[in-house]
Amino acid sequence: MVALALGKATGWSGGKTVTVFRASPVLPTTAPAEPVSVGPTAKPLAGNGFDPKLIYARRSPGVVTIYAQYGTDPASAQVRVAQGSGFVVSRNGYILTNSHVITNAGDGSTAHGADRVFVEFQDRDRAPARIVGWDIFDDVGLVKVEPSAHRLTPVPLGNSAAVSVGEPVAAIGSPFGNENSLGVGVVSATHRSIDSLTSSYALVDAIQTDAPINHGNSGGPLFDARGRVIGINAQIDSSTGTARGVGFAVPIKSARRSMEQLIAGGSVSYAFVGVTTEDLTPALARHFGYPVDRGAVIATVRSHSPAADAGLRGGSGRDFYLGTEFVKGGDVIVALGGHPVRSSEDVVRIVTDALSPGQRTYITVVRHGARVQIPVTLTQRPTEP
Repeated sequence: MVALALGKATGWSGGKTVTVFRASPVLPTTAPAEPVSVGPTAKPLAGNGFDPKLIYARRSPGVVTIYAQYGTDPASAQVRVAQGSGFVVSRNGYILTNSHVITNAGDGSTAHGADRVFVEFQDRDRAPARIVGWDIFDDVGLVKVEPSAHRLTPVPLGNSAAVSVGEPVAAIGSPFGNENSLGVGVVSATHRSIDSLTSSYALVDAIQTDAPINHGNSGGPLFDARGRVIGINAQIDSSTGTARGVGFAVPIKSARRSMEQLIAGGSVSYAFVGVTTEDLTPALARHFGYPVDRGAVIATVRSHSPAADAGLRGGSGRDFYLGTEFVKGGDVIVALGGHPVRSSEDVVRIVTDALSPGQRTYITVVRHGARVQIPVTLTQRPTEP
């Protein structure tokens, strides 16, 4: 089920998911890099080949190790220090990382930032950092150091929408505290929906990679062949806590959106509809008698939500077919805000990327064989779906 609010409403994975990585697509050499809005960055590397040695030489100075301290008395046994990675995106001192690196998000309580944050550069010199803000929904964090504190080497941001399976990638970070370590691999899948480490919503459009990612890599960059950041390392899927060839990264497009909102106002804003949905496939459509073969079937409608106020209808019963459980009888969303919908992920993606809280839009559903266009006014996404 997918929380139309903006991600699938799922629980924790019983310890299966481990902090590490969530990236975005690898850019083909012909695709232009997205402009960086926060300041000048380095140019893409020349050439059409994949040269990990060159990527490391040119980009590692812009990758940092982040230490987040909880508690203010260094001599106290209550002080806890968490370690992760990050990367410089602006000569103004902005550094991107994961929200779970600089906050307690995901521990079951209200998220709050670390009491102190320190950034360690490649030459082992350190500088204090200020937390600008965080986004628990997409697991993005932003800190800032004073430009005068250390020479800054920003890395260029790429285009995560241009990724394709099989393209080579390089991850730089500090696994297990081993600063500026290089890992290489390929993009092994795209558009993954994965359980979030920091919220009750799922991360949509995560990029899967077989590059070795481990504890401490969280928040570090995933580079394409031309040395452009295409994602932020966020998670691994592992029962042991070590890399097993299934890592995930936050696409840089999502991270950029979060970063720009955090710089502008210190917080992020997400639209909310208030339904959960299930994918409608051709086989399910034929079996249950739907007149369309693709879409997002509404399973439940949250009380007092925009969906409930608009009169959207959820399913009326559960059934099993082809080895899977399906909630039948609900409205089938086939378009949202003028964008076609063919799956639950499409709904989440549209609400996240194309719509805003307070906006009035239209949801096109198939109900009792007829297409109905329903107006709905979106609200701000709640912390819990």
